[in-house]
Amino acid sequence: MSGKIFDFKLVFTQIPDLLKYLPVTMELAIASTLFGMLLGLLIAVIKIKHVKVLDKLATFYVSLVRGTPVLVQLYIAYFGVPMLLKYINQQTGSDLKVAAIPGFAYAVLALGFNQSAFDAEVFRAALLSVDKGQHEAAAALGMTGGQALRRIIIPEALTVALPSLGNSFINAIKGTSLAFTCAVVEMTAEGKILSGRNYRYFEVYVSLALIYWAITILFENVLKLIEKKIAIPEQPAQLETEQQGKGARKADGQKPEKQKKVVGKRERLTGEA
Repeated sequence: MSGKIFDFKLVFTQIPDLLKYLPVTMELAIASTLFGMLLGLLIAVIKIKHVKVLDKLATFYVSLVRGTPVLVQLYIAYFGVPMLLKYINQQTGSDLKVAAIPGFAYAVLALGFNQSAFDAEVFRAALLSVDKGQHEAAAALGMTGGQALRRIIIPEALTVALPSLGNSFINAIKGTSLAFTCAVVEMTAEGKILSGRNYRYFEVYVSLALIYWAITILFENVLKLIEKKIAIPEQPAQLETEQQGKGARKADGQKPEKQKKVVGKRERLTGEA
């Protein structure tokens, strides 16, 4: 360890070592996000349809998950799920290889459950924002409830939910920094290992902060582009205004010679009259 209070150069020289574990971070974030979105959508549909018993369970589940820290949930998944599986082995005589389950699976499970509780409210609000006329139109075409959801309601709701789901994904990327509690070596865990070698903890965490910040900025810009691509005009009048503007630009682009000819013809006709 050198005598410098802060080694500025080290902040950048150790970034390549940390980026080696970026694929693990992204795999965790993507897997937990997909799991959370699917479960969140299911919970949202259950709450909107007011399914008996399941509706109450879904409300309790969302309240419990949103009301407890994600770090605690990771510990419960890492220590609690193996205990549950061992109990199942004892009661049923099965031979589940509990020790063979990687910590990555527990991390995805915990992060996915955490995300699903927040995504459920996002999906519920988005689904309720779809006009009732769309439901009636789907019924008039002879679609079942499931077909209407898959073909009309969910695609429209996604345009509303996308900004919040994008923020949820970014939070999932940052949430992977806690996966070391499940013995998963991702960027933050590697940072802990590196800092344990040279005792430069502050420099390592500054490096990690820069990496996470860069990733966040990248995905924020990607999400903005996607939002623009799938955005639906709020009012049909906007389309008419755009079309009128295009027509006016075309008219302004006429050659001066043609405009002079038109004016000359009008003057001659006026004089003859």
